[in-house]
Amino acid sequence: MSEKLTDAVKSRYGAVAVSNLSSEHEGVKAVAEAFGYTPDELASIPAEANMGLSCGNPTATAHLKPGQTVVDLGSGGGLDVFLAAQKVGPTGRAIGIDMTPEMIDLARRNAAKANDGNSYDNVEFHLATIDKLPLADESVDIVISNCVINLAPDKPAVFREIARVLKPGGGLAVSDIVLKKPLPPELGDSVMAYVGCIAGAITIDEYKNGLKDAGLSHVEVIDSGADLNAYAKAENTSTCCGPTVTQIKPVSLGGRVTMKETTGCCSPEPAPDDGALHDELSALLRKYDVNDYAASVKIFAAKA
Repeated sequence: MSEKLTDAVKSRYGAVAVSNLSSEHEGVKAVAEAFGYTPDELASIPAEANMGLSCGNPTATAHLKPGQTVVDLGSGGGLDVFLAAQKVGPTGRAIGIDMTPEMIDLARRNAAKANDGNSYDNVEFHLATIDKLPLADESVDIVISNCVINLAPDKPAVFREIARVLKPGGGLAVSDIVLKKPLPPELGDSVMAYVGCIAGAITIDEYKNGLKDAGLSHVEVIDSGADLNAYAKAENTSTCCGPTVTQIKPVSLGGRVTMKETTGCCSPEPAPDDGALHDELSALLRKYDVNDYAASVKIFAAKA
């Protein structure tokens, strides 16, 4: 089952990476601002780095300092990596980890066309899963992540990797989605609800205990109070992890890629051979208010 979930996530986010979504799309920009990014922050990085996939802004709470090494788990188009790179400066490093080749390609292209015309010399992106980080032990000052750990099938492995790569005294600052109460079976058993950041979420207690079991301390989980329906309220966007409802997606017409509208609530790009799940999830989530079951949270922890 975990392999099916991973393939579904790769397929959905690979499609987003080639969709041409960016901060130039008002709905995408509105989603990012709803979850804590300022207009100035979004204007300071390549527009294509933001695809409306956030549920918070971890760079705003990580207290990054010049010279630090920060790693972003599930870096997508590089949104948080580029913001972190500005904070850690030329003597620091900002590292992005993503398992989707299309996202890594997009992030690297974004890095080469920074807004000032120069590349980000202090960033790097690696194709890898977040439960097997290609980083040395105790090599990172700060770990950040934005609405991605909920997508990992083996969360204890992710927590152990975080503890492994953090330096003593290092810290974790994550934005994620957690469950407030059990999901209805038709949501909890849906692969596409998993891809949409719902069915893979765990409770606050599970999150806390998982980080503590991995060896981290001072674990704190704070409800951000953000409305998860902000996706639906933003123009031309609605999803649990990004823009899809009444949204544009890439289709091939005569060898040329163009954009086509889709409809439905929280309807991610279907995984290979799972096209029927697109309509299934749309129908399911029209029945439920996501805020009744889940919350956007800020998660902090430290390594002694």
